Amino acid sequence: MKILLVSPPTISAIQAVIGTTGPPLGLAYLASIAREKGNEVRIVDALAEGINLKSVEKIISSYSPDIVGLTSTTSMVPDAYEVARTVKEISGNIKVIMGGPHATFTPEITLSESPDIDYVVRGEGESIFSNLLDFFSGRKDLKDVRGISFRNGSGVFNSPPESLIRNVDTIPEPALDLLPMKKYKVGKSEFGTIVTSRGCPYNCMFCSSSLQFGKVWRGHSAERVLRELETLRYKYGKKEIEFLDDTFTLNMRRATALTDMIRKEGLDISWSASARVNLFNREIADSMKKAGTHTVYFGIESGVQKTLDFIGKGINLQMAATSIRNAREAGLRSLGSFIIGFPEDTEDDVKKTIAFSKKLGVSFAQFTVATPYPGTRLWDYAREHNLLTTGDWRKFTTLTPVMKLRNFTNQGILRWLQKAYIGFYMRPLFLMKDIFVNKAFVFKRIIPYSRAFLHSGITENDQLRSVDGTRYLY
Repeated sequence: MKILLVSPPTISAIQAVIGTTGPPLGLAYLASIAREKGNEVRIVDALAEGINLKSVEKIISSYSPDIVGLTSTTSMVPDAYEVARTVKEISGNIKVIMGGPHATFTPEITLSESPDIDYVVRGEGESIFSNLLDFFSGRKDLKDVRGISFRNGSGVFNSPPESLIRNVDTIPEPALDLLPMKKYKVGKSEFGTIVTSRGCPYNCMFCSSSLQFGKVWRGHSAERVLRELETLRYKYGKKEIEFLDDTFTLNMRRATALTDMIRKEGLDISWSASARVNLFNREIADSMKKAGTHTVYFGIESGVQKTLDFIGKGINLQMAATSIRNAREAGLRSLGSFIIGFPEDTEDDVKKTIAFSKKLGVSFAQFTVATPYPGTRLWDYAREHNLLTTGDWRKFTTLTPVMKLRNFTNQGILRWLQKAYIGFYMRPLFLMKDIFVNKAFVFKRIIPYSRAFLHSGITENDQLRSVDGTRYLY
């Protein structure tokens, strides 16, 4: 069969600030699965390639696929619907499959909103996609395909969930050769991405990752990680790597072993990764630094303990302070993520979070508005308490309020978002360090964009939306 996998054309806030987007590794994994079965596969990363819906339509027409697979986060799902509609206008015989976090948790809504989607893949996609391909090729009955949703008469049938892939080394390496690898760069610096583990045992209120990829942590072997890093470094010339694991340090012994391996192999890479503040110490900080790490992403979220407890973060403020200090003393930069606008937040809570972001000494700060993505406990909470103010998926960007708040209007919480960025980044000492150490990266990119964004009302007229949660820390 001929299979076309598409990341739809959309507008990305991340791309607007940084000038790039990250590779859709999920599609690259599926492409490898399909090729192993003898299928012909093509990937279209519309955002990276800078192509619009009309161009995607031309690709579909000329390629004439049997199957089109779409991936989508919540804010870009209307764009995925447009691609699905375009596919069916070209040929009603082409099967359209939708996967990704949004469709996983809203299969009935997705199939209702888009009559052009035939099947939804729920959760970890490789095994499900493989079995679905076996069905299309006549090697498997549809009743034996788990983890999918499709229309059945007047309703939607959800097959039983598929089991997680216990040994993730059995997943083929992503088909990077089908991606526009030269397009992924910040300025003139190209970068690559890698996922070395899946699953998260934590249950943060705003995050769906543990539901998408399971609460059971599963890591690739050191040998598998080394092969992928060598491919990125030597085949594609990527010296800058971003580790996209939910928490690279979740298994601290393994993380240390991987950093030792990178150093001993002399890979000569510069990289970033994420950590939890309760799973990070000076030993792992030193090990990461010696192996080429330059920045660690920490989800700190709030400077108020009651908020951390409400969202189920499982950390305290002292843990955050200790981990940031350990990173700094090891010579690592830190990016702290902070969220304002949870349902019960007060003005004093937001002030304390902003103050805490500055007191901590993080190198960079990311501020967002609490957003109830489908599948999260915050989504359930918002629906239970009738807090959702819109059904427009394009507004689910973490930059636009979509919930009623007890103590803020929409404009009020946006003003605090602006104050957070200005208060953190416009400090004289920070700007001096940015100019001399970071070559004015923040001053030239983040500040002008943030001011234009926050003053333009773009969030209100819905012209701006982010594509994914990828972090760019170079």
